[in-house]
Amino acid sequence: MIEFNATFFALAIPAVIFAGISKGGFGSGVAFASSSILALILEPGQALALMLPILMIIDLATLPPYWRRWSWPDAKLLVLGGVPGVALGAWLYRATDADLLRLLIGGISVGFVVWHLAQTRGWVKGFRNRLPAGAGLFAGTVAGFTSFVSHAGGPPAAVYLLSQKLSKTEFQATTVLTFWAINIAKFVPYAWLGMFTAQTAWANLLLAPFAVLGAWLGVRAHWMLSERLFFGIAYVLLTVTGSKLIWDALT
Repeated sequence: MIEFNATFFALAIPAVIFAGISKGGFGSGVAFASSSILALILEPGQALALMLPILMIIDLATLPPYWRRWSWPDAKLLVLGGVPGVALGAWLYRATDADLLRLLIGGISVGFVVWHLAQTRGWVKGFRNRLPAGAGLFAGTVAGFTSFVSHAGGPPAAVYLLSQKLSKTEFQATTVLTFWAINIAKFVPYAWLGMFTAQTAWANLLLAPFAVLGAWLGVRAHWMLSERLFFGIAYVLLTVTGSKLIWDALT
């Protein structure tokens, strides 16, 4: 049950705005931090169900500014791979309990930070050559799966897109288009699994204006804000919330 109290809004409003900024301006790579934050006060399934319509609103708000600036061949590969990944995520959701979902969301959150640290320290090298089409399909499958279970499809998609040597705006536009399609694909199994409720719908209605605000801020930030500052804040949030979710799942 969602309690619409001060604690809920104190966490949910910044989380939704943060998701809008991330998806609107920075390739959605850390937008899933919002789901991790909400999972601290809600059941994981509730957090995921609440965030999906919010993410879809953000998708609609951010498509026009980046219209036709995307790399269509790369987006097509990621979406084609994403659909079976979504199906795999739906199957796993039926076979798991809340603690395993917490562990998955928390593990992906912390794992993303570790991956970034490994890259910045030079322990993991970037790709010198463009990855082939098969890698795009595989990255899409992983993105579809992680997107379904934790709204964390951004990182695997980013690994492939960064290898394609796209411009900052091409990268952002391709990500927006890709997850607009993948989020639509997720909506049907979310509804079929009974994840949406009257309470999540009411929460979506209350939080929708903040989603649009976050998307608008994200588009502006794409041209103005330091990426280093934004992602620095995001990595701290992911580490703290991910660690807490792992602790809750194991204890």
